[in-house]
Amino acid sequence: MTKHYIEDLSKYVGEEVEIKGWLYNKRSSGKIRFVILRDGTGLAQCVIVKNNVTEEVFNSFDTLTQESSLILKGKVRKEDRAPGGYEIETTDIRIVHIASEYPITPKEHGIEFLSDLRHLWLRSAKQHAIMRVRHEIIRSIREFFDNRGFTLMDAPIFTPAACEGTSTLFETEYFDLGKAYLTQSGQLYGEAGAMAFGKIYVFGPTFRAEKSKTRRHLTEFWMVEPEVAWNDLNDNMELAEDFLEHIVTSVLKNRSNELKVLERNTEKLEKVKKPFPRVAYTEAVEILKKNGVDFQWGNDFGGTDETIISSQFDRPVIVHRYPTEVKAFYMKRDPENPKVALAMDILAPEGYGEIVGGSQREDDYDALVHRIKEHNLPMEAFEWFLDLRRYGSVPHAGFGLGIERTVSWICGLEHIRETIPFPRMIYRLTP
Repeated sequence: MTKHYIEDLSKYVGEEVEIKGWLYNKRSSGKIRFVILRDGTGLAQCVIVKNNVTEEVFNSFDTLTQESSLILKGKVRKEDRAPGGYEIETTDIRIVHIASEYPITPKEHGIEFLSDLRHLWLRSAKQHAIMRVRHEIIRSIREFFDNRGFTLMDAPIFTPAACEGTSTLFETEYFDLGKAYLTQSGQLYGEAGAMAFGKIYVFGPTFRAEKSKTRRHLTEFWMVEPEVAWNDLNDNMELAEDFLEHIVTSVLKNRSNELKVLERNTEKLEKVKKPFPRVAYTEAVEILKKNGVDFQWGNDFGGTDETIISSQFDRPVIVHRYPTEVKAFYMKRDPENPKVALAMDILAPEGYGEIVGGSQREDDYDALVHRIKEHNLPMEAFEWFLDLRRYGSVPHAGFGLGIERTVSWICGLEHIRETIPFPRMIYRLTP
């Protein structure tokens, strides 16, 4: 038997369908009852006319509570005023379960209350739209790399050492082998993959034990990290430009209805076309000074600094060649100016901050050994990483894109906690 879904109603105009779903809302007007049904793919207005159904079906309307589950049959017709542009002339309703009094009502609720009920909050129209956009972003990411011949490399979540600084590691005991850490990034393993396959991407969860309470921070989030042998910094920036443009274009094309639900200004997203403006770190510092910020060369940018820099442009901006002191040990120094690393960040417009961070990697064995010692990292934990420089080292580069920050920007959200099904922050581990 054909299964019918609300998102496909346009295919069944004039035909009878059977929709299995949950009551989202209801209202009545005289001898007509209106049910708003959701099935996970969308919302549908279902009309119950007293003269067209049995008395039992008509009266069943009164017993339905919010989120009650039911199976509804009826004929599809075009109706521009209805959600999605179609409605169902109901002929039969079979109630599967009458829900208890639903805790999330149409009234305003506090964010902590909603977060405690995240498992139910996901059913609301806005959260549903966000998750659908997130899905499209992830689908388009895989499409981009798969179509360009990249190989997916799954990096381990348990690691023996830090990748980006020991102060933000989650630590655990690992049987008789001592301590292990939840990964901060799959990038080091991605480099090994690039030396084996040429061009790869790592895609998975990452963890940062930062005690940050900002609207941009989660302790568990997802990153996609491409790594390409023979690429330099310029190649890296070009790949990231193509990548971001592809993601935004895909969302605009395939999730326009969800963006409407979110009341997102799509005109700003439509400007995300390459080439992106590129400014050196030193130029970015001058931008800050011209805007009244007393910023010292050599410091890293904070959220406010990133917002000021990105506000000068109508699309993402690439900031490159950062001071070596504020970047990771594996980033290659600029041979023309050893004070800066061949690193780049992409700042999203509208104050959403860094969404991409990457660099050309240090491919010289001796230089990398020096950096590991300089950062007081355990040499034995990086012997395998040094092997990549012992056996056929080549220039290579890559970057990481944070999924949640990207979702936040594209959806126009105020806080990153709504971008992931079950957010983990320093003050939240449930549900």
